[in-house]
Amino acid sequence: MAKDGLTDSEIHRILGQTRRIALVGASNKPDRPSHGVMRFLLAQGWEVTPVNPGLAGQTLLGQPVVATLADAGPLDMVDIFRASDQAGAVVDAAIRLGARTVWLQLGVIDEAAAIRARAAGLNAVMDRCPAIEAPRLRISPSIVA
Repeated sequence: MAKDGLTDSEIHRILGQTRRIALVGASNKPDRPSHGVMRFLLAQGWEVTPVNPGLAGQTLLGQPVVATLADAGPLDMVDIFRASDQAGAVVDAAIRLGARTVWLQLGVIDEAAAIRARAAGLNAVMDRCPAIEAPRLRISPSIVA
């Protein structure tokens, strides 16, 4: 079982109900995982707002980059490309901003942050990638659960 304890049907539901994604840690470098994941999500039809204070005001894959998570709202999911020790602050911001899901990318694990998110009523996905899970489960935003 995955570190987050979620079943395939739960991941399917989360991705199927998600429309707007804030991608924290977006990169303008094509060889970076966050760049490839953002490209995939956009190609599949999700609305993605890249979040990176160093790139704010620029565009990335045709989308305006914002400096903070608060600037990305409203949002359904926060996809976190940050080190595990930095993920908790992003999760806390997502809770305050009313996101429905926090998604910690492959290798990003913060059990305490996931517990806080779930206690606040959010879905908490951890150590997974939507660009892997969506094709594996044959889900896109056009399929509403």
